[in-house]
Amino acid sequence: MSNSSRDSAEGAGWGSAEPGAYRALMPGRTEKLSWLNPSTLWAARNGVLASWFGDPTGRTRSRWVARRAAAGAPADKVIGRDDPDRFSFLVIGDTGEGDDPQYAVVPGLLKAGRDTRFAVLASDVIYPVGSADDYGTKFFHPYRDYPAPIYAIPGNHDWYEDLGAFMRVFCDDAPPLPPERRPRPFTPAWLRSLLWHRPRPNDGRHLDEARKLRSDPAQQAVQPGPYWAVDAGPVRIVGIDTGLLGTVDAEQGAWLREVSAGDRPKILVTGSPLYVDGEHHPCAIEGGGTVDDIVRDPAHHYVAAIGGDIHNYQRYPVDVDGRTVQYVVAGGGGAFMHATHTIPRVSVAGVTEDDFRSYPLRGDSLAFYSALYGRRLRLRRFFTLTEAEATAVIAERLGIRTGRAPGDGARVTRRTRLVAGLLGTARRPERRKRFRLPVRKIYTSVFSPGSATYSPPFFKCFLRLDVTPEAVRLRCYAATGNRAQEEDPPVEDEVTIPLV
Repeated sequence: MSNSSRDSAEGAGWGSAEPGAYRALMPGRTEKLSWLNPSTLWAARNGVLASWFGDPTGRTRSRWVARRAAAGAPADKVIGRDDPDRFSFLVIGDTGEGDDPQYAVVPGLLKAGRDTRFAVLASDVIYPVGSADDYGTKFFHPYRDYPAPIYAIPGNHDWYEDLGAFMRVFCDDAPPLPPERRPRPFTPAWLRSLLWHRPRPNDGRHLDEARKLRSDPAQQAVQPGPYWAVDAGPVRIVGIDTGLLGTVDAEQGAWLREVSAGDRPKILVTGSPLYVDGEHHPCAIEGGGTVDDIVRDPAHHYVAAIGGDIHNYQRYPVDVDGRTVQYVVAGGGGAFMHATHTIPRVSVAGVTEDDFRSYPLRGDSLAFYSALYGRRLRLRRFFTLTEAEATAVIAERLGIRTGRAPGDGARVTRRTRLVAGLLGTARRPERRKRFRLPVRKIYTSVFSPGSATYSPPFFKCFLRLDVTPEAVRLRCYAATGNRAQEEDPPVEDEVTIPLV
């Protein structure tokens, strides 16, 4: 097994002179998606409109689910499979920007996942707005050689065109929903409808051609709707749809409670992680209660909850009444990297920094962003930190033992401290001041979404879960875009989760 980022800087992908072969997998022309482009932000406006004028996601989802039921989808939305008691599957989150980082994941995924029975895409299959004609280069082309079925749950970006393309691809539901009755003038719903982003005319005209890239019968899977459960071997995998704003409607909430009953061990897959960035986000259910209430209920036998949406890897082993539930963030499948150096020293639900795991390591994240903004601002000599400098200043600011030692000769200087502060690096709690400018909040909400880069290391990742009747072994594999990690994908984190 090759070195990981916890073993060495080379294992993290720094200093490699040989890029991977992933570019040979890419189509001749790919989109360079920028989240600083005003036209991209305008197309993705529906989330903001839903927060201002009311969220129509629950009603629209209910209409899609009713249509699937009328077409013969099982009422319990459970997908039955013939997997043996010992099998493996993949989880990949937040994939579809269609550029170098997404394709850099593919070689390692095909190697590490060659004997897996299926894969699950956890949130945001297609960026920026889930358009049907984007599925060719952002789904069918990159995963054309993965030989098994792929199931998916939508993320907020898949909802920016009312989930039409997602339903066509994963639920075999081609016609669009008929328009609803126009809302009364001068109401919030009326204002929302005036500004709402909708699919382009004739969107999806290339979809039938793209489907041919994954046309083998062994690759096919039709799921009963945007939320579902899979009974696979000894476990039940439950996938929920958290829509535009990271919540669950009452109808789906009732289904989730029902499908969670019973002694069978369960793994939740969600578009909104329940623990992330050192905070608890239990995910509200319309009408009362939360998703995490259901996960924590000992009668439901959940052993893990895996969420996308945040584009990195994090793991929180939370003690719930004497048993450990693994809460995982797994959104590093291809989209721009969300920083980990902005995560404060972890102390949440009894999980401390010693228990917490992340990829990329905070020091690698800070070094990545310092180089990125050094190039963008044309201040490379000032902004760019070596991975050793970045790791050393992280250790000082957070007062933690870093996942990899800084190395000999790494010094913390006034410059490294200033750059770390400007790039939103968290500070240890006792050193925060109430009057300080909220740099971390500004950085994560404004600068981070423009972080696309097209040269390794990319710090992408995916999960492999090996299931037996006794336990699930969860491993996080890295994808840097360098040949060394492409040929032998390093394991960045591993945990065994008991089922009995």
